[in-house]
Amino acid sequence: MGIIENIFWFIIVIGVLVAIHEFGHFIAARWTGMRAQVFSIGMGRRLFGWNKINGFTRGNLPENIELGDHTDYRLAIFPIGGYVKISGMVDESFDSEFENSKPEPYEFRSKNTFQKALVLSAGVIMNIILAVVIYSGIVYFNGEQEIATTTVGNIEQGSVAEKAGLKEGDVIKSVNGKQISYWNEFVRSMTIDDFGDDINIDILRNGELKKLRISSENLIKKFAETKSLGIMPGALSISVEMVQEGMPADEAGLKAGDTIVQVNNSKINGFNVLQNTLKSYSGEKVLLTWKRDRKLIRDSVQVTESGIIGIGLGYGPVKNIEYGFFKSLSFGVASTVKATDFLISSIGQMFKGTLSVKESLGGPIMIMQQAGQQANRGPNQFLEFMALLSISLAFMNILPLPALDGGHLVFVLIEGVIRKEVPTSIKMRFQQAGVVLLLLLMIFVFYIDISRFI
Repeated sequence: MGIIENIFWFIIVIGVLVAIHEFGHFIAARWTGMRAQVFSIGMGRRLFGWNKINGFTRGNLPENIELGDHTDYRLAIFPIGGYVKISGMVDESFDSEFENSKPEPYEFRSKNTFQKALVLSAGVIMNIILAVVIYSGIVYFNGEQEIATTTVGNIEQGSVAEKAGLKEGDVIKSVNGKQISYWNEFVRSMTIDDFGDDINIDILRNGELKKLRISSENLIKKFAETKSLGIMPGALSISVEMVQEGMPADEAGLKAGDTIVQVNNSKINGFNVLQNTLKSYSGEKVLLTWKRDRKLIRDSVQVTESGIIGIGLGYGPVKNIEYGFFKSLSFGVASTVKATDFLISSIGQMFKGTLSVKESLGGPIMIMQQAGQQANRGPNQFLEFMALLSISLAFMNILPLPALDGGHLVFVLIEGVIRKEVPTSIKMRFQQAGVVLLLLLMIFVFYIDISRFI
C-alpha cells in the first residue's frame, strides 16, 4: 500500500478518535451548562469552520467576534489532536483573561466538583465506549470465526513455542487451567488473557498427557522481538477461494472449492506451509495435488518468481459463532477490559526492562503504517485497530500529567478537598510545563519512529 493510502487511513483513524474524544468533552460541557466556545478537529490555525453568528467562513475568525452561547465548529491545519475550548478553563490556548473577573454561571470554574470531573473525564469515557461499540458490533454483525482445532502445526525455529517444548502434532488441552476448544482461544490466552504471567500448558502427545511451562519473561521478550508466537494451527484443510485469471493455477485448471493437499512431497496443512513451500520453489515447476469433491488431481504448476501461483485461500475447519445483542455487548466489554489490561501490562513490562522502549512505543509514522496495513486486511481488522488505538488514547489522556485530562482532573480534586480554587497562575505554569513535556515526548517518539528506518 502506497504512502498516499497510508496517509488517508491515518487521517480517518485520527479524525474519528479525536472527534469522538472531543465530542465527549463538548456534550458534557453543554449538558452541565458550560459554554464551549470552540470545537476543533486538528490543532493550530483555523482552516475553515461554521457557527451560528457568521455561518461558514475560511481562515481565522475576527478577533472581536462574540459567539455567546454558540460554538465555532472548525477544522485546523495540523491533523493530530483537537480540543474543545470551554469558558473559564485553563487549557491549551493559555487563555487567562478571566483570571481577575468574577466567575460567570456558564464558566467551568463556577461549576461543582462532580460537573468539572465529568467534563474532564467525558473524552476518555467516549473513547472507551467507542472501543466497546466496535468490538460488540463486529461480533454482532459478523459473529466470531473460530478455527475448530487445537492441534499444533508448523513451529518456527527459535520461537517461544519451540523453546517451551511444543511439537507439531501436539493437541492443546488447557492453558493455565482454562480448557481450550478453539485455536483462537489458545492465541488469546498467550497474547492477551495471560500475557505477563507464567504459562502452564496441558497437551496431549501421542495419547499421553504432558505439562509444559513458559516463563513470563521468555514469552514477553520473544514476543517483543518477533511479534509472533512462532506457531501455527495444524490439521487444517487449505481450500481455494479464488483463482486469478491467466495465472499458473488457472492454466492448471484449479477451481474455487478445490482443496490443496500436497506440493511435491510436502503435505499442506496450513497457510504458512503452503506459502513457504511455494516460495522455496520460486521460478520452478512443482507437482501440485488437490482434491475436488472426492477426486484427487495432480498436475505440474509453474511457480512465479515471487513464489505464488495465483490463488486466494480459505481454510477449515472453521466454526462461526453467532452472538445476540446482549452477548455481543458483553463480549465488547470483556474485549475492551482485556485490551486495557494488555496495554497496562505492556507498559509495566517496559518499565521493568523486559520490553524494549523502541519496540513498544510508536508515533504517527508507525500508526500511519499500521492504519494502511490494517485497512488492506479488511474492515474488521481496521476497526479492531481503531478500537485498540481508542483505548490507548483514553489511557494516555487519563494519566495525571499536566496538560492532559488527568492533570486537569488532579487540580479539580484538589480544589474539591480544599474547597477553594487553585490560583490560575499556578495552573498556567503547570499547563505550560505539561505542554513542554508533551512536545519533548512527541520528539522522542518521532525519533523512535525514524530510527526504525535507519
